[in-house]
Amino acid sequence: MRHLVCWPTEVDRSPLLIGAASVDYATFVERKVANVNGKDVEGAEPKKLKYPRSIPFIISNEFCERFNYYGMRTILVLYLTRKLDYDDDTATVLYHSFTTLVYFMCVIGAIISDSWLGKFKTILYLSIVYVCGSSLIAIGAIPTLDVDARAMTIVGLLLIAIGSGGIKPCVAAFGGEQFKMPEQAKYLALFFSMFYFAVNSGSFVSTMITPILREDVKCFDSDDCFSLAFGVPGILMVVSIIIFLLGKPLYKITAPAGNMFMKVSKCIWTAIRTRSKEKTVNPRDHWLDYSEKRWGQQLVDETRILLNVLRLYIPLPVFWALFDQQGSRWTFQATRMDGDLGFWTIKPDQMQVINPLLILIFIPLYEVAFYPLLSLIGIRRPLQKLTLGGIFAGIAFVISTIVEIQLEDTYAVIPSAGESQLRIFNGMACDYTVQTDVPNHANFVLKSMEMFEEKYISVNGVKSFTYTFSSETAGCAGFNGQFQLEEYKQISYLVQNRAGTPGLLSYEDNTEKSSKGYPLFRVLGNTAEDRPYAFKDLEADPPYDRHSNTTYTDDLVESYPSLYEISVDGKKVMEYYMRLGGVYAFIISETDNEIKAEVLIVTEPNSISMLWLIPQYVVMTLGEVMYSITGLEFSFTQAPESMKSVLQGCWQLTVAVGNLIVVIVAEAKIFEAQKWEFVLFACLMFVDMAIFSVLAYYYKPIPIKSYEDEDDANTTLPIEDRKEERGLENPTFTKSE
Repeated sequence: MRHLVCWPTEVDRSPLLIGAASVDYATFVERKVANVNGKDVEGAEPKKLKYPRSIPFIISNEFCERFNYYGMRTILVLYLTRKLDYDDDTATVLYHSFTTLVYFMCVIGAIISDSWLGKFKTILYLSIVYVCGSSLIAIGAIPTLDVDARAMTIVGLLLIAIGSGGIKPCVAAFGGEQFKMPEQAKYLALFFSMFYFAVNSGSFVSTMITPILREDVKCFDSDDCFSLAFGVPGILMVVSIIIFLLGKPLYKITAPAGNMFMKVSKCIWTAIRTRSKEKTVNPRDHWLDYSEKRWGQQLVDETRILLNVLRLYIPLPVFWALFDQQGSRWTFQATRMDGDLGFWTIKPDQMQVINPLLILIFIPLYEVAFYPLLSLIGIRRPLQKLTLGGIFAGIAFVISTIVEIQLEDTYAVIPSAGESQLRIFNGMACDYTVQTDVPNHANFVLKSMEMFEEKYISVNGVKSFTYTFSSETAGCAGFNGQFQLEEYKQISYLVQNRAGTPGLLSYEDNTEKSSKGYPLFRVLGNTAEDRPYAFKDLEADPPYDRHSNTTYTDDLVESYPSLYEISVDGKKVMEYYMRLGGVYAFIISETDNEIKAEVLIVTEPNSISMLWLIPQYVVMTLGEVMYSITGLEFSFTQAPESMKSVLQGCWQLTVAVGNLIVVIVAEAKIFEAQKWEFVLFACLMFVDMAIFSVLAYYYKPIPIKSYEDEDDANTTLPIEDRKEERGLENPTFTKSE
């Protein structure tokens, strides 16, 4: 269970600490040193102190903040598509751009904290920015307000990214600073276990609750309540600030100590700039040695070790490109599936709760079962485990590809280049025999209240096809004419006699599923006059007419999955349950003052259970635990202690770059079918792990030197801190007091 204490939480997908002043708690937990007569003695029992009373405030603050972040992010893509009318690709771009900015801001937040404001002020000020962003999104989601919801959402996401990313590296480190080391090493271990639990529980609870608030609560005359689903997490963020401020009298607040990330950046820049000037006149063994005069040999050597480890980081962003699609592409995939379990209906965004739940299960299982089993087949070294974690991510996307292929059978067929589609709905009380020159359909029978459909008709531009309708039923006169079909389009016709004589009413059809996952329907009326119809939602409490119209229309209407009572002119004609993803046509016909209704399924509703998504979530989480924890543990053991905080910052940046990869792929719109995008990411992951394997094979650790026993420690210091050995600065020429 040491990973729970010593390394970052995996639901948070990020290191807990960053910055030069960060607490290296792995070292603290393992160290037993006490001060005896003013000297450190190994193995001595440390003096026991009480557990810091400030810690409950920090833990509670973290729970509320994580509840806000994951609650908001869980429902974000559905809000972007269902309320702001972005398409799936644009929503994916916005989602991953937001995540990229969050993790980029982790580095900025660490620099602000360690160089200027300190951790307390950074957490406080950026939390206020965070609340402002959450408030903007929640207010923009209120449909009755005359506001630009898109603009408020974008600005709100920007502020949340600045706030969440900025405080992410500070909270755990600030908590670590409340302990006196080494006397409270065991308490520190307990703190990080509690911190881990707060992060996971905040994520788990919010991922379960916010989809319920979104869909099961009705507000502002809408079928859902996104404003409440965003507002409750926002309120929790306000509570987190209040809790954080209440603990101020108990906090141990330290001044900024300078940021190692900045020092490393300056060291590298000095080496690059100096090398270009002195390469020929003052050659060095390593290009970083050119900054030794300015920054000292110790920083140069440790930066060299850092860069040696960071070479292994080059392939790492691809994993995060796959992992973070759980909240975007996989959520959209869930909207095209059936969440009805009979006793409970799973909401698409609730599938994301599988990840934090499995993490709580898998981490101890890895320690007691998985890692011992892997060692039996020769997988023992950290880089082997990390490679296997990446392979698991690729396998997860192979599984999602298989699921997507199965889902395609439930999707509408959309005409491509050189094709058109024809549908004929018979709204008459009689059967018709149809003769036409449509290929492969020279003669067919169209029965009463039924539909003819041909999805693949060769058409370039516009093309006409002749038809003749005839019937043996009395009162059903025949007629003839031409079908006008157009390339890329779906053309539909309704057989009706509303004008007194039989004929065809044409309209351009659209059988594609709703991007929001809701059912769609159209009413095709063949009545003597336009009689009012109503669709009463029988599952609403109380039931009410969700849809009504005084005239029949062929326009598609977006509905809500429920059991409906359909009535015409106040008279009930049928009951029907419209399911998620279905596209329906309701034919209403009147003969001798008798009204009949029939429903035709134009596009099949979602029929594949969301439970089929569980395998890909399981495999992805298996990969995440192995990839992230092992990767950080390995790189931390290879880096000098002064560079551990810089390494965490670089880890955050790999997450940011990974999300940027998704943005680029989604924006490029390379593939029309989602399955090919999944294939691309799976292949990219496998190739990426092959590259990583090569880098790992040739990786050679650089020994970490100790500078404490150097004969001339003066040479390890930056030039401004050294004592010059010439002129009046030399001790030989200095007067003694």
